[in-house]
Amino acid sequence: MEKENHQFPENFLWGTATASHQVEGGAKNDWSGWEKKNSRLLAARAEKIWKKWQQDKFPEMFDENNYISGNACDHYTRFEEDFDLAKEGGHNAHRFSVEWSRVEPEEGKFDEKEIEHYQKVILALKKRGIEPMITLWHFTLPNWLAGKGGWGNPEAPEHFVRYAEKVAQSLDSVKLWITLNEPDIYILNAYQRGIWPPGKKKRWSSKIILRNLIESHKSAYSAIHRLDSGAQVGIAKNNIYFTGWPVSFFADRLWNRQILSRIGKCQDFIGLNYYFHRNFFGNENKEVSDLNWEIYPEGVHHILKDLKKYNFPIYVTENGLADADDSQREKFIRDHLFWIQKAIQEGADVRGYFHWSLLDNFEWDKGFWPRFGLIAVDRKTLERKPRKSFYAYQKIIKNNTLN
Repeated sequence: MEKENHQFPENFLWGTATASHQVEGGAKNDWSGWEKKNSRLLAARAEKIWKKWQQDKFPEMFDENNYISGNACDHYTRFEEDFDLAKEGGHNAHRFSVEWSRVEPEEGKFDEKEIEHYQKVILALKKRGIEPMITLWHFTLPNWLAGKGGWGNPEAPEHFVRYAEKVAQSLDSVKLWITLNEPDIYILNAYQRGIWPPGKKKRWSSKIILRNLIESHKSAYSAIHRLDSGAQVGIAKNNIYFTGWPVSFFADRLWNRQILSRIGKCQDFIGLNYYFHRNFFGNENKEVSDLNWEIYPEGVHHILKDLKKYNFPIYVTENGLADADDSQREKFIRDHLFWIQKAIQEGADVRGYFHWSLLDNFEWDKGFWPRFGLIAVDRKTLERKPRKSFYAYQKIIKNNTLN
């Protein structure tokens, strides 16, 4: 019997993804102030949500300090060390975000030293043969913009494009750009659930926020292409595999398709962040992560096949799980890659996979206790230690196949 082929395409991008606020440390943005004011509230919320099955394994979730990013992973100063590990893992690509609040700490005033820092980051990646993919906005805002209403300010798109142009001009060797990360998740948590900054339930303003985000993307897309016609620009879109007819039909159109359809042709690729399956009659939850998120690898296959209709290349820009003891991660990666490879065989133009994440990091309103990293980070010493799954992923990359 012929062995099934699980080979990935030639020049497939293999890597991981990070975000500035979650790994760099020392941030001074809307999140860094908000988390200090709300750390006690977040600890109390954790007690209600996760205490029943995770209180013994993660007692730090009840500590207010868990919800303050502080020096995070100190990636800002340790990026060379971290990229050495990425190279050891065989990665040929890395997705990271530029911190807007560092680059433009005051309205219209750019910090050239911070721009130089990100130039060094890109140089460090390229020296190691790792292709950079830059995210311009990954949830955090400069304090000056947050104080003016953030994405609700009608001038927000103009501010974003000015910032995007500056970064694209300064980091002109980069070819892969993501303008916005998960605008849908941001709106849900910041303006509907109220558990992210600005921390107020303002459902009525969600449409305004979404409109400004889409306008910002389109304008930044055009600006980057004016500077570099060969650049590839897209967004990172969180898509969920919905089941349970007929509710799933409407959820799919509202959540999965609305933003991509409104962006239209102003994208050169689709960045897919896949974490969730949602059955409206109840998930089976046969396997779950430390966050009690259902592990459902087959869902990525259905999502990728659905995305074919847009006729754009696709990068899986995030896919991962909270797994502190690393007992599930290797299987998680292999199972998701199996379904991604199957989608490729069926015609989906998937060009890369970025696992979330390179490092254990600061997971927003959940703080540090969920461990998403291929590399464990000791919270006290910040020592890096590759997990077993790091080497399993390394082997897949080396062979460019699951066989």
